[in-house]
Amino acid sequence: MMTRKKTITLLAKAALACCLGTALLPASAQPGTPAATFPTRAVKFIVPFPPGGAIDALARLLGQHLSVMWKQPVVVENRPGAGGIIGTEQLAKSAPDGYTIGMGAASTHGFNAALYKKLPYDTLGDFAPVAPSAMVPNVLVTNASVPVQNVQGLIAMARAQPGKLSYASAGGGTTLHLSCELFKKLADVDIMHVPYKGSGPALADVMGGQVPVMCDSLTSALPHIRSGKLKALGVTSRTRSPLLPNVPTLAEAGVKGYELTPWYGVFAPAGTPPQVVAQMNADIQKVLKLPEVKERLTTIGAEAMLDTPEGFAAMVRKDLHKWGGLIKEMGITVD
Repeated sequence: MMTRKKTITLLAKAALACCLGTALLPASAQPGTPAATFPTRAVKFIVPFPPGGAIDALARLLGQHLSVMWKQPVVVENRPGAGGIIGTEQLAKSAPDGYTIGMGAASTHGFNAALYKKLPYDTLGDFAPVAPSAMVPNVLVTNASVPVQNVQGLIAMARAQPGKLSYASAGGGTTLHLSCELFKKLADVDIMHVPYKGSGPALADVMGGQVPVMCDSLTSALPHIRSGKLKALGVTSRTRSPLLPNVPTLAEAGVKGYELTPWYGVFAPAGTPPQVVAQMNADIQKVLKLPEVKERLTTIGAEAMLDTPEGFAAMVRKDLHKWGGLIKEMGITVD
């Protein structure tokens, strides 16, 4: 018969063994920490703009390959509106568990804090930067019927009828909006802004002749430039695009000091476990290095961006400072 003393001794040994067993588990398997098998279910991927633009194309490209890598669905959900604010706010308020991520852009995380008097989220404090994905230049285009052949011709037309010419954008605060506003300032022209709810509908009206001018993403504009429905006058980047080698940069075309190259990247809600953020960063970089992904990015005029979460966060802070000052100097507001 077991004595009371032996019983206590055996219970103590069992408890010690349990504690030691837990201590020997890897960090990712400890209670209250992310599982090493993340993800174990579908991941929602929020895109704060409508289908059809560069940001949507990049999200779907990443989502497709992450689904294969993770062996779990990555469901792209478009949540457009208010220059990307609606979808970005949804991401900020999502559970910080890694199962909701979102595409951000130079506009949502670089421009909007300066453009809007009050945002429903803190651009820095409410997000965990995961990984940059790509840079895609915008291109200044006109409807094929507009009687200009180059940037100087457009400037001359705008100066001849100040306030009469108009340009379309994907909405106030987007990179397409800021690209044209920077053009207006540096070229000293007065062109009226016509905002739309996304690049797709704006581009449709430019091709249809309702609005003559637009700064659009090279990704979505390229097929229509090649078909002759749009005329490309200049790209917004520092260097020419290899996909449009005969189209000058806006700086080359005489708009001195012009440069705006939009970037896109993946964010998670603030508080997402660092282990999960690090894993997602590593996996996104693996996707961006795949030969078929590199080829696809090249065909849409994009250049892959590879960096750590810390490096990406530093880039966001730098853009906030840069564009905050420039937007204030240009006097641009959208509310």
